[in-house]
Order: sequence, then structure tokens, then C-alpha cells
Amino acid sequence: MDLVAILQSQLETLRSRIKELESENAKLSAQTSNCRCQETKEKGNGSLVKNGVLDGHGKKKNKLRDLGYGAMMHHSKRYVALKFMYFGARFYGFASEAQMDPTVEGELFKALERTRLIFGDKKELQYSRCGRTDKGVSSVGQVIALFIRSNHRESRGDNKYSEEISIEESCGEIDYVRVLNRVLPNDIRIMGWSPIPVGFSARFSCLSRVYKYFFWQGNLNITAMETAAEKFLGEHDFRNFCKMDAGNVHNYRRHIISFEILPFGESYKADQLMIMKIKGSAFLWHQIRCMVAVLFLIGQGLESPNVIDALLDIERTPRKPQFPMAPEIPLVLQSCEFEGLKFICSSDSKQALNEHLERECRIYELQSAIFHEALLNSSCVEIVSDNNISSDRTKKKEASHIPLLSRPTEPSYEERRKKLDAGAGMPRQKVNPGEMK
Repeated sequence: MDLVAILQSQLETLRSRIKELESENAKLSAQTSNCRCQETKEKGNGSLVKNGVLDGHGKKKNKLRDLGYGAMMHHSKRYVALKFMYFGARFYGFASEAQMDPTVEGELFKALERTRLIFGDKKELQYSRCGRTDKGVSSVGQVIALFIRSNHRESRGDNKYSEEISIEESCGEIDYVRVLNRVLPNDIRIMGWSPIPVGFSARFSCLSRVYKYFFWQGNLNITAMETAAEKFLGEHDFRNFCKMDAGNVHNYRRHIISFEILPFGESYKADQLMIMKIKGSAFLWHQIRCMVAVLFLIGQGLESPNVIDALLDIERTPRKPQFPMAPEIPLVLQSCEFEGLKFICSSDSKQALNEHLERECRIYELQSAIFHEALLNSSCVEIVSDNNISSDRTKKKEASHIPLLSRPTEPSYEERRKKLDAGAGMPRQKVNPGEMK
């Protein structure tokens, strides 16, 4: 009940802030409409002066007017969710806070600003995102929520979802999918939009998220991996399967709804392409890639499926063993589930979207064909070597494997918190920058 009361209080605060912003917007609009440009002769050349800035013909420009802000202030807005996909290979993750470019979020806001669908900062837009995918990770079902410009006469945060709105209303609205996709880079595409209630949050209103991890079966023992994956089901403390952020995250319990390992349908030289499909209510930082990394060790026969039980037992294993995460490129955020949310896309926009995705598929097929051609023509003089070298390397790799539970460990959550608390109490001048990580 305490959580419900807090959320209700936050909702009332947001509603109050929206009313204040709409009132300020109305006042500014009235001032703009009553404004009259004062023209005077500029001394020396007789050029016209307008609001203090010369234009290219000797006339001064109205900056706000030319940037379109005056026009945008007259437009109403509505609260919507946008569903989109992106191919993450060239991006430094989704979120733009990392100070690395390019990011998916950065490209989205460039497009929103270029099309003049937004004005104001993210706080005023009530912006939220469903997930923050890492560098190189892709998505075909990411969702954000924000206020954007609307064709409706009155600004609104809809109290209904897209499946309840009329055909006339959706037809009269801006075609957000078409408008944004015309200016977005080829590796990002809007797939649909939906009106949402003001209290909606792309992060906290999400019921579940589904990730897929692609991999080649090779010599992996899929049966052993499936046995191990079942141990993840349910609610557990996953602090040994994530990158711990003790400064901001204090609860490491997460619920895994389903974990499947399935053939994808593609094969290459008798090697089957597989996917791990993981559905959960929420995930920790790097959680998926850590889980997959341990499953790969089990599939290679280097670890027993029982190691999952040990790593999920925080009393038995309070510190995470050091091990590398699985690569990021094969990971995809497949979908985000919301109650009552149904995304809208006009028939023309859907056709253009499908044509674009098919065109991109063909481009990557061509690239694949080039590498395949190189593989077929990679003839060279072979040096005769001992047939046992390959098997010796495999044996050496297995012999050099250090069991997870015998490896050096990272600090526990409690140890990290103690260090953070001690650091917070130290005078700033005593902190050695060379020791900060």
C-alpha cells in the first residue's frame, strides 16, 4: 500500500506540473500572437531591421520564428509511446548519457527535433524508455514514451490506449511513423505509435521483456545447457550474473518467466543456428550476457549445470567469480509487453517499412555472399603439420580451464557499499584520482 500511495502522489505531482506547463504555454502563445515586428532603417545602408538580426538580404530575422518555435508553441501535443527497432552494431548503446556518440537515443532525438515533433527538454516531455541496451546490442521492439506535437486542437494525455481510439482520430493524426522514418538513419526505424495515459512509464509500466541471443550450436551440449537454464526460472538473486552497481541498485532479485533454447531455422555447413529466448519482468546490467556466458561453459563441458545453483546461492557464493561476458552483437531485445497497448501504423508507412527492412536484408545477404566467395577462393600453399596439433590444443584448453567457483572473486555487495560509504565521508582533497574507477 505504501508503494501505491507513493505512485499516486507522484502521479498527482506530474498532473499538476502538466497543468502549469500548459498554462505557461498558453500565455506565451498569446504574447507571440500579439507581437508586431518593429521595422526601422539601419543607418548607413538603409537595410530593414527586424527583432535585431540581419537576414541574408540585409533584413534582420526573427530567430524564434525561423526556428519554428513560435509555430510549435501554437501546436497541441499528445502523450504517445513509440515502438522502434535498431541494429546496434555501430552504436555505443541506447542511452545518450554515456558521452559517447553515436547512440540510438541521440539519433532519435535528432530526428524528433528535425521534424519539429518536440520542443523543450526531456523532463518537460515526460520522457521514459523501456530499457537501456548495451553497446552493440540490437532491438526489434524497444519502446519510449513522451509528449510530441499533435494535429488535435487540444493538448492531451489520452486516458485510453490505441485499441480503443477511433479510426477517424488515428487517420487525422500526424503519421509519426512516416515522418520520423524519412529522417532516421537506415539502422533505426519507427514501427508504430500508440496514445497512452499520462501516468504511463515506458520503464515501470512494462510487464515483461523478451531477449533473444543468437549462437551457432557447434559442439555445444544443448541438453546440458537446457538443464542448466531451467535453474534460472522463478525469482532469484542474480548479483553473481550481472555487473554490480552498488551505488544505485540495492535489490538484485529478478524474476525469469521462461528460458528456452531453440533452433532458429538457419544452418551453415551442417551447423545449426540457435537462439536462447529469455523472458523476464526486468533485468540487471549485463545480466543476459553473464547468464549466457556461464551456459556456454556448461555446453562446452567445462562446468556442470549445478554451478548455476551455487551461483544463485548468495550465502554460499557471496562474491561473483571473475569471468568474461558473452559477446554483445548476437543479443537482441525482441519485445516489451504492456497491458492494453496496441501500436498503430498506417498502411503506407507499413509498406515503406517492410520494403526498407527487406532492402537492408538483401544488403547483408550480399555482404555474406562476398565473404562466402572469399572462403571458396582462400586457396594457398598448406604447410604439412602434425595431425595431433588440433587435438592437443583442445586438451590444453580444457586443462587450463579454472572452475568458476575456484576463480578470483569480485567484491560482494556489502563490501562495495562499505567502500562507497567510507568514500562519501572522506574529504574530497584526499581522494586519489588515479585510484578512481
